[in-house]
Amino acid sequence: MKFAGNEADAPSVIAPRSRHNEDAAAGKSSGYRLDLDGIRGIAIFLVAVFHVWFGRVSGGVDVFLTLSGYFFVASLLKHVVKSQPAEVSWRIAIDPWPRLSRLLRRLIPAMFLLLAFIAAGIWWLMPSTRWGPLGKEILASAFYYQNYHLAFLSQDYGAANSAISPMQHLWSMSMQGQFFLLTLLTALALGGLLKWAGGRWEILTRYNVIRAIVGVTLLIVTLVSFAWANYRQGINQPFNYYDTIARVWEPMSGGLLAIWMPTLRLANWIRNLLTVFAVGMIASSGIWIEGVAEYPAMLALVPAGSTLLLIWIGSSATAPRPVPGNDLSQAGRVLAHPWIVWLGSIAYSLYLIHWPLLIFYLMWREQDDASFAEGTAILLISVLLAWLMTKFIETPLRAGRGDGFSQRYRRILTVLLIAATVFGLGSAAYWQHRQSQLIVDTTNLDARQYPGAAELLRDAPTPAVPVAPSPEAASDDWPLSHGPHFSNFGDPAIKVGAYGDVKATRTIAVVGGSHSEHWMTAVDQIGRKRGFRVTTYMKAGCALSTEAEVKIDGRTLTECTDWSRRVVDKLAVDKPDFIFTTATRPAQEGNGDLVPKGYIDFFKEFRDRGQKVIAVRDTPWTHGPQSPPDCIAAGKLPRVCGVARDRALAPENPADELKPDFPNMTFLDYSNGFCNETYCPAVVGNILVWHDFHHVTTAFMRSLVPFLDADLGKASGWW
Repeated sequence: MKFAGNEADAPSVIAPRSRHNEDAAAGKSSGYRLDLDGIRGIAIFLVAVFHVWFGRVSGGVDVFLTLSGYFFVASLLKHVVKSQPAEVSWRIAIDPWPRLSRLLRRLIPAMFLLLAFIAAGIWWLMPSTRWGPLGKEILASAFYYQNYHLAFLSQDYGAANSAISPMQHLWSMSMQGQFFLLTLLTALALGGLLKWAGGRWEILTRYNVIRAIVGVTLLIVTLVSFAWANYRQGINQPFNYYDTIARVWEPMSGGLLAIWMPTLRLANWIRNLLTVFAVGMIASSGIWIEGVAEYPAMLALVPAGSTLLLIWIGSSATAPRPVPGNDLSQAGRVLAHPWIVWLGSIAYSLYLIHWPLLIFYLMWREQDDASFAEGTAILLISVLLAWLMTKFIETPLRAGRGDGFSQRYRRILTVLLIAATVFGLGSAAYWQHRQSQLIVDTTNLDARQYPGAAELLRDAPTPAVPVAPSPEAASDDWPLSHGPHFSNFGDPAIKVGAYGDVKATRTIAVVGGSHSEHWMTAVDQIGRKRGFRVTTYMKAGCALSTEAEVKIDGRTLTECTDWSRRVVDKLAVDKPDFIFTTATRPAQEGNGDLVPKGYIDFFKEFRDRGQKVIAVRDTPWTHGPQSPPDCIAAGKLPRVCGVARDRALAPENPADELKPDFPNMTFLDYSNGFCNETYCPAVVGNILVWHDFHHVTTAFMRSLVPFLDADLGKASGWW
């Protein structure tokens, strides 16, 4: 095997396209390797179909990243080589604007038009509770840091329980934008350094030397990124999924192939076989690989490596008789079929538009999934809109003169895009300002106007007053322990907090996940009143269980099992007077709730070592397409914004069956404070019950204080 790329044949190996084949959407073709545009067509087909019909990620984004690196790095290498002669000015050599302006013309018009469309959809379809968070995402997408915005949200337990965003998919656009900018600036800096050094050492101006320097640099970055992706997968995969450092090996590997294209003459039947194999691996990867849990680590080699194989196998470097532009195998010519190439030509716009269309449709229809017929309609409309955007928005602004569009048309289009941008970004700015003015303070609600749980538990009268807290502000209504003493995703630490009467000797330890934590509002208040200390041992998603796996946004977290084990061991050392935790959890299949086996394992351990436990039945979880605050903000009634009682709760408390075997435990149940005989409404006693799909507001917890106070006194004997 030898490597192509001596100075004589360098242009044929690394020559970049003068423009992408989106020209095909306008009825034209650039004549470049159309099989690669066919690969893009297959990739966008997989991305859209898996999103719309299956609710999964495919390997399509990884294909795009690899192809982007192949084309972009090849183009930059050519520029670095051409800028070395002395007659080429320093301005031409290191000025980023010519290439940056082309990138901006290529990316910005469609992106900003999409953001304006999304802003309009938010105004029209989204409840006001979503405006603030989605405004942040519009700004993050516009300024190309959406991937890190989502990465940090993935570490926020409160945000992890929020509804899906119409801009969720734009993380990859941000990641590519960061790659383009950093690679461009680095390449120009390297080119300038080589130009300066080449004036002293002629060898540094030679093509093969420049290519070797660039190639070794890319190889180092690629290996470091790939190692980082695999290292971080086992530590913090939710963040790792969006991290540019962990992702950059994919486009860099494409760049490496552009620089070092191996030459190996193969019979066409072998090329056909390898092409079919690579396409099959890309197409099937979304089925047998759980991309959210596995990418961009080792298994991302399947779509990315298959793309590299397709780039190589379709090149003249593998053709038995090289004829540049006309030496594809039969399978390669299938990839270059005009229909597939046309789909690849609208890939950028189709990627942008299909996801928000799906999310807005589901929001409008108030459902979680699209049927096959609905999904087909969404896909067809997305293709039509993508073609229109490519032909009438992208092409005129990217191509310059010609292409059948007048200068007047371009000027009008520019004005309209500026207006759309002002509307989109202005909406986001307004929503941010509005969110900043919202204040959550429900510490001193008048119990006569806001009886909360007392409406159901004591038949307390409920006057007509506004709901508290307001649905728009409820998302920030977390217990006081949530920030300083709550271990989030990826954090294995046991953060012990002290609340209640911190100087008291009597202690109740509140232990578990967020459904133990939301009782902290009441337990802390009772502790300060009754003179006992409240210690906390809490972590996101980690109910106290030996089988503590939890699914959050399609990801299965296993870190809780080890954390729970260490907490139980620590409780044996710390010896609180009582352990306060949850006794039940919603059934994974079917309706109602149950006591998981993993809970009972630890209950037995507490019993055997003589530790006293107060176990409360878990609060009801809602299951609608909208969270209760979103539902109320949309103008619907509390009686349809909650959950049916038999959907959330078993007819009897499942923990009652444990009483004979666990004399050390007291079992509490406040379900009747949340639900009437048939329904658990979103508002009880003028207080909003949940601040998301299943976490209880601090205001409602305060309404339970009189009832919990009496039960804790009876269980402990302290008052």
